[in-house]
Amino acid sequence: MTFQWTPHRFTGGALALDVANSVILRFDEKGRTDRFAVPEQFGAFAEAASELSAERTDFPELAPVSDIRQAEFMELREAIDAHFRHRTIHGTDDNRLVAGLLGRLSATFAAHASDPDPCPVDLATARSALKLIASPDTERLKICPNCEWLFIDRSKNRSRTWCDMSVCGNRAKARLHYKKKRKEA
Repeated sequence: MTFQWTPHRFTGGALALDVANSVILRFDEKGRTDRFAVPEQFGAFAEAASELSAERTDFPELAPVSDIRQAEFMELREAIDAHFRHRTIHGTDDNRLVAGLLGRLSATFAAHASDPDPCPVDLATARSALKLIASPDTERLKICPNCEWLFIDRSKNRSRTWCDMSVCGNRAKARLHYKKKRKEA
């Protein structure tokens, strides 16, 4: 199965969140789709993230995760999702999740002793996650009620509801409209 990495796939507001959001329908056993289950997607993601990520100025050119680092990258992705999802739902940190994430970040930094150019996606993701941990943006983290993706609400009044209004917001509005019409009928 092949995927297109469209701007919608980069609505998290941070590369680390975009990586965490690479699992579609994460909590739906039947519908769950891991976009990195197809090895070719590592290269496609690196190319798209260089153009579409909110942090593209920090990482203007990204290299794919090397074949030997892909399993560790997946562990990093899951640690990012677990930590920031917990933080968003509960408003506090879980020390075990923080420790797990810091361990994955440490392993990623250690695997890249020098500063490679272009920066590999796993290293850029680790830098993004570390930056997000220390950022006041964690107070603006939300979970999209439609797709359950993590995103940073950077709206002035913190009223953003959807990861992407043109996709998830429209789907929710269409469902409500359909229910209303059905109820009227």
